[in-house]
Amino acid sequence: MAEGYIHGFTKGEQDRLYSQARVHEDVIFSPIDFSGCRSILEIGSGVGAQTQILLERYEEAKISCVDASPEQVARAKHALKDFVKSARVNITQADALHLPFKDNSFDGAFICWLLEHVQNPIGILAEAKRALKPGGVIYCNEVFNATFYVHPYSPATLKFWFEFNDYQWSLKGDPFVGGKLANYLMAAGYQNVTTKVLTHQYDNRMPKKRGAFIDYWTELLLSGAPSLIKAGRVTEKIVKDMTKESEALKNAPDSVIFYSWIQARAEAY
Repeated sequence: MAEGYIHGFTKGEQDRLYSQARVHEDVIFSPIDFSGCRSILEIGSGVGAQTQILLERYEEAKISCVDASPEQVARAKHALKDFVKSARVNITQADALHLPFKDNSFDGAFICWLLEHVQNPIGILAEAKRALKPGGVIYCNEVFNATFYVHPYSPATLKFWFEFNDYQWSLKGDPFVGGKLANYLMAAGYQNVTTKVLTHQYDNRMPKKRGAFIDYWTELLLSGAPSLIKAGRVTEKIVKDMTKESEALKNAPDSVIFYSWIQARAEAY
């Protein structure tokens, strides 16, 4: 993970990750098929928010989780303690470039919101391929932050979003990595690579979902505010103005919020 992870590891941020997983659950998991997979590797498992969903959806599978952060691993072990006791999940602190597993160990692999934070995404994908059995499938969900759009025009929000992405880039992360997923998977040696553009689009057709997603998105932006203020990227005034714009967005009679990311599927041979 890139040094200086923009969101931090506070309890509040960890709590946000659980709600974030549920916001995206239906869109992310509807195209995914791990049926028949008895062993799934999750790289960058964080607090175990996506792990919980995998365990619920694939009751026959055992999940092996890896994350580099001791804070996230500790929270995941606590949140999933019953699954740990029943041996349905194991959680290990380890480097994604040096996985503590033998070759050809897993039927499937899952990566979600990780590669935006790392300096060597191809290396991580290649290491995942090493751990997959021949014919094993990998699903990756990654950000494509150029797609964010709101109406009415919200200049403080857009200024904040630019600085958010530019700061992540300066940390040697990649806020646009989703657009490169197919190239990276091919470079790592995978075959049968496919991609889908997954989208949240909310307008007057679904006002309740729109309001809930605006609340979620505001929390996401604010999670980066302390790091951006400390780095001199934004001011307290920009953060305050952004928060006001979010409230206005919720109350506007014709507001729109739109965001897309990329889900890739590939096979290891």
